[in-house]
Amino acid sequence: MALVNLPQNDRKRVKVYELRNNDWFDRGTGFCTGQVVEEESKIYVESEDHPDRILLETKISRDDGYQKQQDTLIVWTESSGTDMALSFQEAEGCAAIWDFVSQVQAHLLAISGPDDALSDDAMDSFPNPVMLPYPELGNLAEIDQMMRVASSSPQGRDSLSKSIIAEDYVSKLVPLVETAEDLEALPELHRLSNIMKMLILLNDTHLIEAMVNDANILGVVGALEYDAEFPHHKANHREYLKDSRRFKEVVPIQDETTKTKIHSTWRLQYLKDVVLARILDDPTFSVLNSLIFFNQVDIVNKLQSELGFLGELFGIIDSPEASMDKKKDAVQFIQQCCAIAKNLQAPARGILYNNFVQNGLLRVINFALLANDVSFRVAGSDILVAMIDHDPAMVRAYIFKAINENKIALTDTLIDLLLTEADLGVKAQASDAIKVLLDPQSAPQAQDNTARANTEFLSKIRGNAQPNPQESFVQSFYDNAAQKLFQPLKDLETRGSVQDLSFSEVSLFIHLVEILMFFIRQHLYRSKFFIAADGLPSRIAQLLACPQKHLKLTALKFFRTSIGLQDPFFNEQVTKNFLFEPILNIVYETMPRDNLLNSACLELFEFIKRENIKPMITHVVENYRQKLEDINYVSVFQELILRYDQMQGYNPEMEGTIFTQEEDTSSAARPRLNGASQRWQGVREMDAAEEEYFNTSDDEDELAAKPKVLTPSTNGASPVPRPLVDYPSDDDEAAADVMFHDHDTGSPSTIEGDTPPSSSAANSPSPRSTPTIGHSPPERLSEKRRREEDEEDELGKLSLTKRRSSSISTISSVNGNQANYLRRKKSFASGKDANGGKKIAISLAVKSPIDVEHGRDHGG
Repeated sequence: MALVNLPQNDRKRVKVYELRNNDWFDRGTGFCTGQVVEEESKIYVESEDHPDRILLETKISRDDGYQKQQDTLIVWTESSGTDMALSFQEAEGCAAIWDFVSQVQAHLLAISGPDDALSDDAMDSFPNPVMLPYPELGNLAEIDQMMRVASSSPQGRDSLSKSIIAEDYVSKLVPLVETAEDLEALPELHRLSNIMKMLILLNDTHLIEAMVNDANILGVVGALEYDAEFPHHKANHREYLKDSRRFKEVVPIQDETTKTKIHSTWRLQYLKDVVLARILDDPTFSVLNSLIFFNQVDIVNKLQSELGFLGELFGIIDSPEASMDKKKDAVQFIQQCCAIAKNLQAPARGILYNNFVQNGLLRVINFALLANDVSFRVAGSDILVAMIDHDPAMVRAYIFKAINENKIALTDTLIDLLLTEADLGVKAQASDAIKVLLDPQSAPQAQDNTARANTEFLSKIRGNAQPNPQESFVQSFYDNAAQKLFQPLKDLETRGSVQDLSFSEVSLFIHLVEILMFFIRQHLYRSKFFIAADGLPSRIAQLLACPQKHLKLTALKFFRTSIGLQDPFFNEQVTKNFLFEPILNIVYETMPRDNLLNSACLELFEFIKRENIKPMITHVVENYRQKLEDINYVSVFQELILRYDQMQGYNPEMEGTIFTQEEDTSSAARPRLNGASQRWQGVREMDAAEEEYFNTSDDEDELAAKPKVLTPSTNGASPVPRPLVDYPSDDDEAAADVMFHDHDTGSPSTIEGDTPPSSSAANSPSPRSTPTIGHSPPERLSEKRRREEDEEDELGKLSLTKRRSSSISTISSVNGNQANYLRRKKSFASGKDANGGKKIAISLAVKSPIDVEHGRDHGG
């Protein structure tokens, strides 16, 4: 039998689906053809938008398990194990491709030779076609046993399902349910229930569709009402499914196939969610979900393509002649369409919402939210949330347009709904809708921004850049709607007590605080002015005194969020209004119990300590130190006090080592700073040993070992006190400084027995007596130096700083003065010869080896 290609110009429009994680993924829309290429039969799907792109290329094999479901669907499993599906636009196209697949599989089976056939062992294990006896009440046990045996292997399951479909066995079992009920034959009813369960668990889509059609559905669910595991209980599935009032045809549907699919889809959902919820396994659950999904796709596509259907549907809302019940049915029908759209792929969902918006979806939402009937408001909030989840930018644009036209904006409607609605579910949806609409993260994605990047750049250059619609929308909300939204919180200022809050008020305050937390995270700068102007943190702190613990936790969450930002503005709001007091009161009320409320408070203070937020630590300890000291079942409060003391420069561990016992006994009389326990630490007096140590000069020991002559200061300044540690660099600078002054004044070093010139004597104080070994003891120099140090003032210290800062320029002049300095030494040597060899002692300022050697030559 030769295979014939389908005509190339007879292409069938189709959608390609792939099962990923139990969800059908839309790979795209294209045109399907069946071709034989190099003796291989394949199915090709070319993309509708990009003809050169192949959406699907699959080889038809003999054992791929192709299944035709309904009239427009073909499902199979690839050799890799991936489940694939083709959903055709028309039933004729599906039939043509299905005929091609059947022809190819028959050809492959016919040409299979001995080498390509199954082995003898495999043929032995393959069961013969299952032949079930004609169903009667007397042989139900036999039928049950045969079906159990056949269901134990995959080949047996396949053979059993084919036999049941071929013989229309389900329609033969259905009448037995009514017969057994008339006879009150409970064992037979239990066997019928088990048989129906096994038929569904075969996971054959054709068989499941046959079981849920109009002729068989009541008999099938009637048998499933009798569960052998619960012999004394009976469900009422048939009573629920018989109620025709549950199906309401808002707008007449002309296509009977679409109506049949609507009924089948509803029955499948009821089977999955109610009847079989306890016994479903994963394969059966996946098969039912697939049937429901493809039915919903077909229903939505057919309704959109039906001429005038959407216009008539949305026209009911605006019609003054339509009753409220009719309008309610129309709103609920739209709600169900939006619920179905959640399971559709993004392109199909986008087409559906665009068609809805063009016909007035947003007007329907506004009408439903303002209705007095709670069922209207529930449906309207569901539609709005679904719409916002799909495209929040579209809803923002609609609201912004209404604001510019001075119409009632959707945000005002949502605020009214949140403030006045008694239904807690609607309150929650209104709160979520407000947050999503004002969320800057849900703005158009990066690709949209990239597409407009060049245009916006050029507009900015020309100076006519348009404002960001999202920013304009948020600013308009803060200008017009925010005051109304948070008015209940501001009204707490005039409320005496929060002990008598109603259940609705508690729910409202929780939503308002959560919205405010969202604002301070997403609109940090805009929310600051609004919060400061209305004093909202103080109003939220009032809620900490209410008896409802979940409301207290929400208020604590607000303060934890604001402090967690570590923003000086929010820190100031907390400290300026003393808002830690009600939080500490909660700690006192709940300690030492380990509950959520107490733990939330402790975590707040632990965060402040861990992040070392100094303004917070200072405020808490200075104002509530006594309270913190009384809370000792956890260590965080004591650690806060210790951290504060360390910030003030006070360490309690040093008291026992530095201060004397007399200071400890008199510490209570010392003044305190800022109401804290930190004592003022002045400069304490030194004891006798310490004073003697610091008064003793290191130069006295050097003078005891080596004679030196002190040179008086030439500029009239007081002698500069020497540091405790004799750094070499400081000595060099001081030496260079002395030589610099000698050079400037022109006064030579003082020699014992010589008289200075009169000009030098007039401009400088009297020189000191030059001590030498055998002439002046070291103790006399120490007494004189101590007296001078007692008389010096701060000018001496400044002089020291000035001398050290100028040491670099001074040292540079040392080399220039070196020759003059040596000439002076030569004159000293000639003077010694003139005096007949009299020895004198000279004190040299520069302690270099050369100078010391010269001093020894002249002095020795």
